Amino acid sequence: MKIGFIGLGNVGAKLAGSLLRNKFNLTVLDLDDNLVKDFVAKGSATSKSPKEMAEKVDLIITCLPSPKICSEVMMKKGGVIEGLSKNKIWLEMSTTDNKEVKRIGEFVKSKGAIPLDAPVSGGCHRATTGNIAIFVGGERKSFEKILPVLTTMGRKILHTGELGSASILKVITNYLASTHLAALGEAWAVAKKSNLDIEKTFKGIQVSSGNSFVHETESQVILNGSYNINFTMDLVEKDMTLFNNLSKKLNIPLEISPLVLSIFKDAHKKYGSRAWSSMVVKRLEDICKINFRASGYPEELIDNEPEEKGYEI
Repeated sequence: MKIGFIGLGNVGAKLAGSLLRNKFNLTVLDLDDNLVKDFVAKGSATSKSPKEMAEKVDLIITCLPSPKICSEVMMKKGGVIEGLSKNKIWLEMSTTDNKEVKRIGEFVKSKGAIPLDAPVSGGCHRATTGNIAIFVGGERKSFEKILPVLTTMGRKILHTGELGSASILKVITNYLASTHLAALGEAWAVAKKSNLDIEKTFKGIQVSSGNSFVHETESQVILNGSYNINFTMDLVEKDMTLFNNLSKKLNIPLEISPLVLSIFKDAHKKYGSRAWSSMVVKRLEDICKINFRASGYPEELIDNEPEEKGYEI
């Protein structure tokens, strides 16, 4: 199977890297020529345009920062849609709006091609090793056709249902992760001001009912002081907004999510759009004139689990 991959950012480069490492026939595109050159040097091919790529491959994957950018890549002159034909598959791996996936999906289907949405979850460090989780929405038959590709990029693969369902599940999980991250800032501030031993506090949360994936991962780079979670403030704001907008459409009166979004917007304003998202806890560090530093924690997360072939759950 020939695979095209558009978007070599923090997550995309790692997913595409797993495909290249496992000897798939891969063609890549990105606005950053240096990223493309790096992949080409390792054995990948590249194309002049999304249209040309779509014409040459069987499966075309997009992993882009926003629904707007994805729409441009897919719909513009020389875009992916123009290069699609019968039985080709478009796999949208960006975190995006489910209605936008369905809208573009109609254009994909008009060319005889098949749309699937497949956002990932579990942290960039797991994307590096092919151990991240992948949610997939869309036609079951096409999902099964590309399952060998999915199980190379990820470990636990979940078919969520119809097209767009994976994107809804993804923004739900990102909302929950963002909420716990904001809560961790308050928890660490109380621990620090109470003069608790930071390392013992980390372990105590880890073995308690207050534990979470977010604590086990992001607390480590917070305590290190790098905050480097490979995910930026603007992306959290985008994902939280997608969740809030979806809830409004469903007439769900939210209480917690709008408050969490306002906290991240304040951190965005203070530290910049490209600041690591875990720097949201720095708001309280700055206000209280404290820091959450402790020795022995990594500057950047590394997945120490061995790479293994994924499977459907």
